[in-house]
Amino acid sequence: MARSYLDHASTSPLRPAAHAAMVEYLDAMADGAVGDPGRIHEEGMRARSVLEDARDRVASWLGVRPRQIVFTSGATESIAMAHHGALARSAGGPDATAVLSAVEHSAVTRNCDRGANRVVGVDASGRVDPARLLAATGEDTAVVHLQHTNHELGVTQPVAEVVEVLDGHRCLLHVDAAQSGCSLPGVVGLGADLVSVSGHKLGGPAGAGLLVLRRNLRIPPLLVGGDQERARRAGLENIAAVLGLAAVADELASDGAAESARLRSLSQKVIEWADSTEGVSVLGDRVERSDHLVCVQLEGIEPQPVLLGLDQRGVAVHSGSSCSSEAFDPSPVLEAIGADAQRSLRISVGWSTTPGDVDRATSALTEVVAELRTLGASR
Repeated sequence: MARSYLDHASTSPLRPAAHAAMVEYLDAMADGAVGDPGRIHEEGMRARSVLEDARDRVASWLGVRPRQIVFTSGATESIAMAHHGALARSAGGPDATAVLSAVEHSAVTRNCDRGANRVVGVDASGRVDPARLLAATGEDTAVVHLQHTNHELGVTQPVAEVVEVLDGHRCLLHVDAAQSGCSLPGVVGLGADLVSVSGHKLGGPAGAGLLVLRRNLRIPPLLVGGDQERARRAGLENIAAVLGLAAVADELASDGAAESARLRSLSQKVIEWADSTEGVSVLGDRVERSDHLVCVQLEGIEPQPVLLGLDQRGVAVHSGSSCSSEAFDPSPVLEAIGADAQRSLRISVGWSTTPGDVDRATSALTEVVAELRTLGASR
């Protein structure tokens, strides 16, 4: 059976260009042609050249200087690095306060839960008011966390306005851009102090991510040991994964605008299906939203049988709290906007999604929802 994968917001299939770049490097490693980029012998210098070339390519795509990029294992590490680095450099140290919106990813909230924090609510569409965020920010605040694109709703936050209202404050602004996709260069250009990026959600490999630092900003490292990444992140760099990420950056640098438009068209088809289906509604802001992600509410239907019915028909989507779907935990994001936290589906498209995939998914959804409503009515 042909499968239609519509869960790119969880992880995206590896792009062919990324695969090819990684295999080429791994083959060279197997032949003994590369070494530790921190060494001055020929093999080490060759590895250093490859690593810095990849950094240059990613920086070029994002519109920053190469030295502003710290390669990490992924967005989760980048977020932790931003949070702990911001607290460590502040006058309050580990006792300083973090401010965050009520719809942040658990990678942010669980770091903030370890210390003092202030949580700012959102409106029914999932967006935060910059004025409320500013009001929660005081002299004791070390960092403000604000995601660019919500991982469950697809709603985008007013990052530019928050940058403006926080101008002059001593705290740092960290933006979680793990779900920003093709819009990443624009997000990085908004002026936040720290921006965390995931590789595998872009079609790069798992194990590659980065933190973008504002020019001339230094934060203490999260991982200590060696002096890799200009003494900002210890541990031998995962060059094969970084090369995969650089190949994605090259692809999006040349075709990102077209891909963005294509994904917007595909996700719009999902929205149109939801609008035309009784008992199904789209959650989150209709205008300020991502290209690739749609969250729908299913009135009176549990998500588990929907997921099983779709999977049997060859369609993969997601439901439940992000990163907690094994237990189908209620979603704190949906609770924050006053929606039913138990009954939602997250449908997300990506680079490999075709119109046929979306058609198959919406057709299967129509069948499954109808069957489950009939079954429920007969009880």
